[in-house]
Amino acid sequence: MKQIKGINDFVVKFANVNGTGSASANHLFAKAIFRMGIPVSPRNIFPSNIQGLPTWYEVRVSKKGYLGRRGGVDMMVCVNPQSMEKDIASVEPGGYFLYDSTKPLANHLKRDDITIIGIPLTEMCMKEFPVPRLQQLLKNVVYVGALAALLDIDFRVLKDLLNDQFKGKEKLISSNVHALEMGYQYAKENYACPLPIRLESGGNVAPHILETPHILMNGNTAAALGAIYGGATVAAWYPITPSTSVVDAFAKYAERMRIDAGTGKKNFAIVQAEDELAAMGMVIGASWNGARSFTATSGPGVSLMSEFLGLAYFAEIPAVLINVQRSGPSTGMPTRSQQSDVLACAYASHGDTKQVLLFPATPQECFEMTVQAFDLSERLQTPVIMMSDLDLGMNDWMSPPLEWDDSYEMDRGKVLDAEGLDSVEKWGRYLDVDGDGICYRTLPGTHPEKGAFFTRGSSKNEMAVYSESGEDYVQNVDRLLRKFETAKSYVPKPKTHPPIKVKKPKTDLRLGALFFGTSASPAYEAVEMLAPEGYPIDTMRIRAFPFHQDVDQFIHDHDMVFVIEQNRDGQMRQLIMNECEIAPDRLTSVLNYSGTPITARTIAQQIRQALKTKSAEIVPLKRETA
Repeated sequence: MKQIKGINDFVVKFANVNGTGSASANHLFAKAIFRMGIPVSPRNIFPSNIQGLPTWYEVRVSKKGYLGRRGGVDMMVCVNPQSMEKDIASVEPGGYFLYDSTKPLANHLKRDDITIIGIPLTEMCMKEFPVPRLQQLLKNVVYVGALAALLDIDFRVLKDLLNDQFKGKEKLISSNVHALEMGYQYAKENYACPLPIRLESGGNVAPHILETPHILMNGNTAAALGAIYGGATVAAWYPITPSTSVVDAFAKYAERMRIDAGTGKKNFAIVQAEDELAAMGMVIGASWNGARSFTATSGPGVSLMSEFLGLAYFAEIPAVLINVQRSGPSTGMPTRSQQSDVLACAYASHGDTKQVLLFPATPQECFEMTVQAFDLSERLQTPVIMMSDLDLGMNDWMSPPLEWDDSYEMDRGKVLDAEGLDSVEKWGRYLDVDGDGICYRTLPGTHPEKGAFFTRGSSKNEMAVYSESGEDYVQNVDRLLRKFETAKSYVPKPKTHPPIKVKKPKTDLRLGALFFGTSASPAYEAVEMLAPEGYPIDTMRIRAFPFHQDVDQFIHDHDMVFVIEQNRDGQMRQLIMNECEIAPDRLTSVLNYSGTPITARTIAQQIRQALKTKSAEIVPLKRETA
């Protein structure tokens, strides 16, 4: 049997039962690899119930620093009989299967093309630890110890991590270290260690990983820090998976960083509303009063908030919404990841609305774009929605340390103070003075006599006076569209990369790939996989809506463009077709909507299939010139 081999380049997947304490042990495993200086990308795939269903934790080790899912499993650690048949079937030929051999492996589960490693985890813990709950918890730590021997993890790193985790709780430290040692010794005594797949500190690791310090951080925490540094003082929300930890983290940091040093009073307000609709109403009210305010939610919350989003769009009130997307529709799969709210957010609310969207791809961008969202919302006087997802929000990602420029000043946009009101001859809340669609606004209490206006969601004229005149309405909504065009100069530009050079291309077609958010990392990897096969592909990562003109240009510069996204209906593709007036045959969807993050292999395979079935005789559409 040919075994899979590799140094710092493999995928380990853990199959556990939800509620058994496995998450902390699996996280210990991932952090130990990270502490050894080896690129690692962990993902927790867990059910939405409290306890009892299968849960998985996938750890990718990549010497090249790939952070997306590769696809496939080189080593499965299975301690859940409920999912064992499926788990053992998912192991790549030549891979490894570690299981709890307290009970023998059923004959129908045995495979001749993989290495099976049995360790009696339950039996060992029952003999060594008298407390049943401790037996269950430490069983997970025992298999981490075994993996330390099998994969050559630095045992000192594991001990240091436990000391950090249980500092001041010596009994917990000693029992956990003992469990590690039990697993380590058993593996050493019964198997040839290390396996052909193993870890090597300071081995062949991507230069950018070695040259730049990295941290492990999730996107929700990064977004919360972005809200702190971006000047947010009000958060209104209703708990919903997977966005709850955004406001939890904001509260934690606000308690440290939003306390007045002189009086000890809190300079922030966090309100748990009765539902998402009320939460958005509170955000709009606080923003109208001049506070930087935000909410965090997921798809079902966006559905409830859409009417208020339309009000904020039409009344032109700043608001920031952090949408951590999950699988839908309806309740969907609350603990699974998708990019399926693109259209719902781009055109949120009824009538002719267009909302500004930001698409972060890393925790670093979650931090930076949250700050940017507050500036954009006030500059443009409109809601700004940051489109994160569960994969980015709740999983740990390797990220450069977050950096902050102390010279940063908030962009409050066109806000008239008392002096400004005195200096203008004529002021109207919805009067476009500069021709960019953005009007001047005032904050309550700015001037004793001037600057007051009636904020309404119904139609009005330039002076904010109620009007049912068709001319006034058309003038207003046309100006809002003009403002949306202005937004293109403020939102983040897309990022492009030229194709990898190919010696013998298999096609004369000019190929391109568009993607956004967490589809980015596996998309870049898939492009690298396809280059040696003869397919050079240009890439562009979309970072905002409205689309910069570069997106339109990129499409017209290529004969075939793949749009890579994680939803069923190709929502980004539809949005591009609609906004850029692109013919459907110019854009080919590459999709994943299983709820688990898209893999590089999935992307590469769908592109291969599309290239095989696509006719080579493509006549590029000619751009019309003025």
